[in-house]
Amino acid sequence: MYDFVKYEAQGNDYLVVDPSQASMPITSRTVRELCNRRQGIGADGVIFGPFIDRDTIRLQIFNSDGSECGRSGNGLRIFAHYLLDQGYLSSTEFSLRTVAGENRLKVIDFDAGIFTVELGPFTFDSEHVPATGPRREIIDEQLRVGEEVFRVSCVNNGNPHCVIFDSEASQERVSRIGPLVSNSPLLPEGANVQLVQVLDRKHLYAQIWERGSGYTLASGSSACAIACVAHRLGYVDAEVTVRMPGGDVSVLHSSDTLFLTANVCKVAEGTLAPSFKRQLLSNAGNIHVSI
Repeated sequence: MYDFVKYEAQGNDYLVVDPSQASMPITSRTVRELCNRRQGIGADGVIFGPFIDRDTIRLQIFNSDGSECGRSGNGLRIFAHYLLDQGYLSSTEFSLRTVAGENRLKVIDFDAGIFTVELGPFTFDSEHVPATGPRREIIDEQLRVGEEVFRVSCVNNGNPHCVIFDSEASQERVSRIGPLVSNSPLLPEGANVQLVQVLDRKHLYAQIWERGSGYTLASGSSACAIACVAHRLGYVDAEVTVRMPGGDVSVLHSSDTLFLTANVCKVAEGTLAPSFKRQLLSNAGNIHVSI
């Protein structure tokens, strides 16, 4: 028996908590405590599942601040690896359901941990991003935040994203600009913010700030948003490699959907100390189940 299994994908790490194994509730508060890198296990988020109903496998994905994430490209590939590791699945093609809907996945090379996940459909429609102002597609639009002006493109692929092409993409810059853009009046529900450099027609470089986790080494959902916007603006071809500090992913743009391919690595499985588990139980708050 174990309480969690930890995986990472391009430096983006998640704790998988299986309700059949763990004897603790998953709430916004317990997620924050588990993800705390000084006083907990430490992670960018928690994946809670599987919940199996006939042919449907459901999961919940939480950011490190306890908020629920609609879809995570890295999280879905991590969870697929877990399901295969534990014998829940034997097929090489299957679907997983989050609050954002169905997500199709394919095993490319299990021994190498390489999976493809379909992250679509996507939309630039301001009503669905969501963004304020008249209904429109937000493509290369000017946004003023304080004394700074940015050209932004916004897309939703299960999560809202705001992509900015910037010649100075760095951790320091995205950590400063990210919360300013996400909290701007344009984005009433916030958004993940990406600073992107176009290297050539097949390669992009990105630094990422997420509304639920802050600065992150990589994000599958963000990589897809970046590739989608760059392709729409004519900067890149349909298939592109997105380079992030945590590693590279491949994104293929096809019609109204995107395919993300990269590797996943299992890090550890563990049991919580009784004292820490008692702390989680006493601080749990309301049980969070939305699927």
